[in-house]
Amino acid sequence: MDLSNVSTKALVEELASREAVEKMVVEPYEEYSITVGEEKINDAGPVVILRIWD
Repeated sequence: MDLSNVSTKALVEELASREAVEKMVVEPYEEYSITVGEEKINDAGPVVILRIWD
């Protein structure tokens, strides 16, 4: 299946509709922080974060 012509927006919407996916939306200028092990990201939105555990 070739998904290279599917828009990123459509891919994110499809993934977000799945049972094992949590979608988090960070609004413009809203700060967020993600820490995984030793790696830490501090930034500001806008951004969409997908947490996938399937």
